[in-house]
Amino acid sequence: MALTGLEIFKLLPKTNCKKCGMPTCLAFAMSLAQKRAKLEDCPHVSEEAKQKLAAAAAPPMRKIVFGRKDLQLTVGQETVMFRHEEKFYNPTVLAVTISDKLSGNDLSSRIKAINSLQFERVGTKIGVRAIAVTNDSGSPDVFAQVCAQAAKQACPEPGRGGWSRERRANNSPADSSTSLGTSLALILVTESPQAASAALKQIKDAAGTPLLAGATAKNVEEMAKIAKENGCPLVAKAESIEALADLSEKIKAAGVDDIVLCLETASLREKLYNMTRMRVLSLKKAFRPLGYPTVSFVLGGSPEQQTAEACSLICKYSSIVVVGTIEPYAILPMLTCVMNIFTDPQKPVQVEPKVYAIGEPGENSPLMFTTNFSLTYYTVVSDVEASRVPSYILVVDTEGTSVLTAYSGDKLNEKTVADAMAKDNVASLVKHRKLIIPGYVAVMSGKLEEATSWEVMVGPRESAMLPKYLKEVWK
Repeated sequence: MALTGLEIFKLLPKTNCKKCGMPTCLAFAMSLAQKRAKLEDCPHVSEEAKQKLAAAAAPPMRKIVFGRKDLQLTVGQETVMFRHEEKFYNPTVLAVTISDKLSGNDLSSRIKAINSLQFERVGTKIGVRAIAVTNDSGSPDVFAQVCAQAAKQACPEPGRGGWSRERRANNSPADSSTSLGTSLALILVTESPQAASAALKQIKDAAGTPLLAGATAKNVEEMAKIAKENGCPLVAKAESIEALADLSEKIKAAGVDDIVLCLETASLREKLYNMTRMRVLSLKKAFRPLGYPTVSFVLGGSPEQQTAEACSLICKYSSIVVVGTIEPYAILPMLTCVMNIFTDPQKPVQVEPKVYAIGEPGENSPLMFTTNFSLTYYTVVSDVEASRVPSYILVVDTEGTSVLTAYSGDKLNEKTVADAMAKDNVASLVKHRKLIIPGYVAVMSGKLEEATSWEVMVGPRESAMLPKYLKEVWK
């Protein structure tokens, strides 16, 4: 169990040197107990104390890394129950299954379909990040062969499932933390030690570090030995929290530190309740046997049912979700849910502030501005494209806030717009001196004209009206 603040204080040097950034050793001890400080911040702590404080200093949830060298997936290491308390760090990994009963063209087509499940949303690339090969055949050799083919063929194709390459190059201002075109990670789903061993031998080096799923009370010793020998994280499967805690302790005792928990329950309601309990026990009570990321399998029902269940599990609190559907219309909502949940609430998704050309605008094309909040920008872009009027959009830096929010917070005013116009030299793009502004900030038109000496045209309040405005009002 984790040490209390006073227990930690007794092990500190008590010099009150302030080199840790805290006014006293007691304050540092309290912060360390609450996971708000790191033990290495104290320059005078003894080696003996470090060993005793290791449990208190360790994160409440272990970080697990698996996948290829060009796509290392990280799950776990979360610190809070709710996003608004701080933020969630490592997004849920979405994986899709491949049965080892498939062969030939059916197998290749399934892998190709999974590779294409890549999308782009408000400038961010999102997609399926892993393939889960299931040992439905029961044969170790067949399982190994299918794993080998999945390892060889699992590489998403840029431009599939989302925008085209041309549009992505012209209109996508935001860099993504995850690139399209990198190899998918492998999850080996089998409870057979023979199949697991055969597959790992077959894909050695080709698949990086796969996730092995998994260990049960019946096979824990053999699976833990295989995981340790191959350096793989191991999934522990059980039907109750208590059984999971016992199983994780056995796996750890066998020398495997990287564990992922899988709670196998009959109903979604029961799973959500117990997943929340596990999160509380690991984060709030620092109960180490449950201090690991989790994986959930959503394989039954229609694509729509899988979407609903997967989104529920993403919210509460599955680190990896494995689904059976390959329907893009079902996968995209799951990925959008991940994106929304794991976006830092204190840092809105932003686009780069600069001028963007929509279509092939010229010196007589309209010029308008909006803010660098991604959702605002892409909404405006979509409506300008719908008008089929080539245009320039000046994106003003408002720290990722929308038009009304930025204006009310004085992040959008005549000075910020004038500075953006000067910085990007918009006067060299068009020979006219007309600027279209959002209708919601019509009140700033007079001051903006004085600041820029441009004619300010008040556009519609809703960007959905831009096509009509550009065709009928713009001259």
